[in-house]
Amino acid sequence: MEGTPMSQSHSIPRRTFMKAAGAGAAVLTAGCLGAPRADAGAQAQTTTEAADGGLDPAKSVDLDRIAADPTDVPDPVDWTEPRHHEIELETTERVAEIEPGVTFDYMTFNDRVPGPMVRVRRGDTVTLRLTSDEGNSLPHNIDFHAVYGPGGGADDTTIAPGESAEIQFKATYPGVFIYHCAVPNMDHHISAGMFGAILVEPEDGLPEVDRELYFGQHELYTTGDTGEKGHHAFDMDAMAAEEPTYVCLNGEAYAFTGDGYGPVTVQKGERVRIFHSVGGPNLMSSWHGIGNVWETFYRDGDLVSDPDRYVETAPVAPGTVAAAEIDTPVPGPIKLVDHALSRVARKGMLGVIQVEGEEEPEIFNPDP
Repeated sequence: MEGTPMSQSHSIPRRTFMKAAGAGAAVLTAGCLGAPRADAGAQAQTTTEAADGGLDPAKSVDLDRIAADPTDVPDPVDWTEPRHHEIELETTERVAEIEPGVTFDYMTFNDRVPGPMVRVRRGDTVTLRLTSDEGNSLPHNIDFHAVYGPGGGADDTTIAPGESAEIQFKATYPGVFIYHCAVPNMDHHISAGMFGAILVEPEDGLPEVDRELYFGQHELYTTGDTGEKGHHAFDMDAMAAEEPTYVCLNGEAYAFTGDGYGPVTVQKGERVRIFHSVGGPNLMSSWHGIGNVWETFYRDGDLVSDPDRYVETAPVAPGTVAAAEIDTPVPGPIKLVDHALSRVARKGMLGVIQVEGEEEPEIFNPDP
């Protein structure tokens, strides 16, 4: 099958929970936030104790991790004539951890959040087969923002558990676009993990870079408090009020930090392209890289207009995929955040890219 990987790699090790005192623990890695609040540990202890009389115990998990590997990106387009791609996606409902001791009922494409990136070239034709796991309890479908057609394909892919549907579409316009479940309770399904990205490269392709990464931001609305141990059921009222318990990167709190699966590592001097898919369903992301800048920024997934340059913090609306290219001239962490910073300090929205290499004191000198 051309155009997209259908299996997720597991190159990032399972998290080593050295600091599992709740979501606030990982604030220690957020450089521009300063020192964590002195009462953070006490707050985490209080919410943990409250779980004794509140939430049901954490469930047994179906998956060791829900977070997609950010390095699992299809290879760039290297063909110059239209191709046909056959792509298969499966909708699943799985129990997994938001953070240690905190379980949740996720909904996914292919058991990961975000779902696999689909990568094609403008003018290519895609035959998509969508299957619903027979163990599911709800109907699902898929809406591609890159598709001309009723509901972006959603009308003709609505399926019950155990069913399959097939559509064919031509990728007629370039850009990087979101896809998501679009059944009547779509806000619940997207929040629970059912979103991903489809990249339609322009005919001439994209500028060459050394490395590409793919992340997805979304909110989880639950019946528990942030960091409260136990099983968190979905909270429709909290979603309607737009008051999330967690704001996650790839489905989990602080997944790509030292307290999670570890940072994503790159080598000094590499040019890196990052795709940032915001499923939402409600909150706009103020996307920022602490210790870096979006040297080239493709606003709203637009890959053909002149990009913006040297953007510090970029708005990425729910239902949008943005792309940015960064340079890495000095070693150290680049912290990927939503600069609505309470989401970083309190809700889980932080990932780290670790740049490895020799110091460059002419650019940055920590000890002049």
